[in-house]
Amino acid sequence: MSLPDLTNYMIFARVAAAGSISAGARELNMPKSTISRRLTELEEAQGVRLMHRSTRGLKLTDIGQAFLVHCETMVAAAEAAQQVTQLVQETPRGDIHVSSPYAISQSMLVQLLPEFLARYPEVRVNLMVTNRPVNLIDEGIDVALRVRATIEDSSLIARPLSDAPQTLYKSPNKGDVGAIQQSLQHPLDLVHFPHLSLHYTSGRYRYDLTTSHGEKLTVSFRPRLITDDMIVLREAAIAGLGIVALPNYMCEEAVAAGLLEPVLPKWSLPMGIMHMVYPYRRGLLPAVRVFVDYLAEHLPTTAQRSLNTT
Repeated sequence: MSLPDLTNYMIFARVAAAGSISAGARELNMPKSTISRRLTELEEAQGVRLMHRSTRGLKLTDIGQAFLVHCETMVAAAEAAQQVTQLVQETPRGDIHVSSPYAISQSMLVQLLPEFLARYPEVRVNLMVTNRPVNLIDEGIDVALRVRATIEDSSLIARPLSDAPQTLYKSPNKGDVGAIQQSLQHPLDLVHFPHLSLHYTSGRYRYDLTTSHGEKLTVSFRPRLITDDMIVLREAAIAGLGIVALPNYMCEEAVAAGLLEPVLPKWSLPMGIMHMVYPYRRGLLPAVRVFVDYLAEHLPTTAQRSLNTT
């Protein structure tokens, strides 16, 4: 059995990622006619149609989509092998495109990035701060930081960094939260108070609470303030505008200063997992690798301090 022409596999993966033969040709610095011929050879060798071509671009067939997964794995392995020597020989340099939620950026990266940039002066960090889920491949992101209750199952490499507990908080001044003086002894008491919240695309605003004994209770609420900015939510809670669920690392200083206090400490919200994700094909680039390793070393320590606030 003769070995397949792996160059055609690579060309197929690059063109599929670029979205058209013209864009793939520019990326690979090859003539369009050569790209087209190579793709035809690949389809003839496989005996199936892998993509539909038109003047508007190309669209993979179902078998082409499945075939692409394996081509991308092969390309990633080849690039990883090539980067092994570069990791030893090269000083990390170039651009890193990073995505981070506001909360992690403003409470953690602001502390960690100066040291990283000082340590690697030839690396440039392009930081996109957004709470919107980003598509790493489509948007050219090398590393994304995320907090989720579970790590999503995908083609990305997901590296857990730390648990990210969250807690219900309010101002300790009794007259601040609305004008209601009723004490909070049970989750059902929450319905008597105003609430602040991140934007939920589902439109369902609720607290899923659990005790250490396994008792569970869900309380729905209608927030009076909705925003994607956790800093705004924290400051609004400090001002006494309502109760808010926030990560502990966002509120540790406010709790220590007596500006916020935990609500219903015997009841817990779902535990988040702080992790970073990155495409496998970029994971071994020297600049990205040192950034990933730096965050893996320092972010957990920064986040761990929040475990002692409740």
